[in-house]
Amino acid sequence: MVSPPASTGPEQKEGFSVPEQVRPDSPKTTRTSGDGIRMYGNASTPANIGGNIDVERAESVRDVGDGGAGPDPGNGRVHRRRVRRHQDSSDNPRAPPARRRANSLPAAPMTGAHMTPKPNFNLALTKMLEPEQKLAPPPTWTMSAVNIFKYSYLNLLLVFVPVSWACHFTNQSPTIIFVFSFLAIIPLAALLGFATEELSLRVGQTLGGLLNATFGNAVELIIAILALVKGELRVVQASMLGSILSNCLLVLGMCFFAGGLRFHEQGYGIRAAQLNISLLCISVFSIVIPAAFHASLNSSTTVNGQTPGQAAGESQAIEEAHVLAISRGTSIILLVVYAAYLFFQLWTHAYIYTPEASAHHAAQTFEAGLDGPGAPTSRRVFHMPSLPSLPSIFHHSGSSSSSSTSISSTSTEEDETIPKLKIQATVILLATVTVLTGVTAEWLVDSIDGLTSGGNISREFVALILLPLVGNAAEHVTAVTVSVKNKLDLAITVAVGSSIQIALFVLPFLILLGWIIDQPLTLFFDIFETVVVFVSVLIINYAISDGKTNWLEGLVLMVIYVIIGLSVWYYPGAVSNER
Repeated sequence: MVSPPASTGPEQKEGFSVPEQVRPDSPKTTRTSGDGIRMYGNASTPANIGGNIDVERAESVRDVGDGGAGPDPGNGRVHRRRVRRHQDSSDNPRAPPARRRANSLPAAPMTGAHMTPKPNFNLALTKMLEPEQKLAPPPTWTMSAVNIFKYSYLNLLLVFVPVSWACHFTNQSPTIIFVFSFLAIIPLAALLGFATEELSLRVGQTLGGLLNATFGNAVELIIAILALVKGELRVVQASMLGSILSNCLLVLGMCFFAGGLRFHEQGYGIRAAQLNISLLCISVFSIVIPAAFHASLNSSTTVNGQTPGQAAGESQAIEEAHVLAISRGTSIILLVVYAAYLFFQLWTHAYIYTPEASAHHAAQTFEAGLDGPGAPTSRRVFHMPSLPSLPSIFHHSGSSSSSSTSISSTSTEEDETIPKLKIQATVILLATVTVLTGVTAEWLVDSIDGLTSGGNISREFVALILLPLVGNAAEHVTAVTVSVKNKLDLAITVAVGSSIQIALFVLPFLILLGWIIDQPLTLFFDIFETVVVFVSVLIINYAISDGKTNWLEGLVLMVIYVIIGLSVWYYPGAVSNER
């Protein structure tokens, strides 16, 4: 056999480099051959063989058919340099640089024990102020006015605004004044929600949810301040507690139920929901403590004919002073917790509430009908027998097929949202409706005494059920609408976030305001109210613990609220501490 002539350089065959010899002083030039083999100097290293598999200790590769390298003239093998996957170039200066897998991506910089993103104030601020979707040019002043009047069928109730004012100034019956004022506040609260949602279009989803919760509680705050100034302490307490129950049970239940009629099952962010429930538990704890303090000092167990409070030298006046001091100190702490909650939601952990997280949770949704209206086509759909579409109760639209039309915008293109109001019109509407609501709410509060004096209806039912219903009209409209549009994270933010704001901000603020104006408002609720709010929050915790919901869970929450309302109708109320 005649030996082939010796080569003067590295022989390449089928894209492989066959070195004559490996010299340690070879220049460390890098090039890539046709079949993906990366070569350093005189030697070649397989860069990607069989997908993402790196060759670690391949000293030789046999020539197999046409897929292998050409045989070495001497022994039929292609010699390769041994390559270690995790070889540190600092240990061997002649080693090639470490290679990355072909399909791998650079890891994002992470910090902390749980590898959470490092807070960035500028990024968080940009996310808060950046609209979730691209906005189309705003409408004209004329179109803005038309959209306000055509916004909702509830606008028909605006006729009761001047009627309630006329009844007040003509000294009509308190019952008539209450009824007309009650009906007048409903469309005002809905318009307040409309203006708030239009304003939310100009900011991010997290800040938008905060704005919805804040202005959604404007009606309750106005009514509560008016009642506090007039010394109606029981009305203030019951209305605040009723707002928490209404948002957690009725509003959230309607969201689950309405969304479940269109979607077989909806997903949402369990992490954010559990954080909200934890904050609600803090507020419930602050309500339970004064009640437990009072019950322990007035226990039926006596020692030598004295209650524990009497044995400790606690008179009724001293006990009330202690409960008042506990309530005011707790209110300051709750305000600090609320500030920390805002800092958490808007800055350090804003990524939990981002639209990307909401879109991920919305992808867990299964549509209820094969031909359901307005279904996104980019997510996985589980088809069930077709259900009728949800009728548009709150909105007035130009066609009967627009049951899923947004109350704030309609989308004509995939990523473009058309606002219904100019930003100037939004601000004017917000200010005007707030003033009208405040004046009408004053007539409403003034008529409560005359309404309940006949004994046909109790003050507890008015404050615990009726006032929260009229105050939460904005949350009802907004939350139910976005849940039908498969934005359940935003619906939970509005409903549960509104309850958190009542418990951690509005109620503590009213207690401190009462401290300033010398009104002894406390966190002490009677046993019935304390048990009701404790059990309600416990049920909500179980309802949102799995990150999925359906229409039956919504029905259960609404039924629980109806049972509470039925019990309050017959509840005579505790002894009032009003002066």
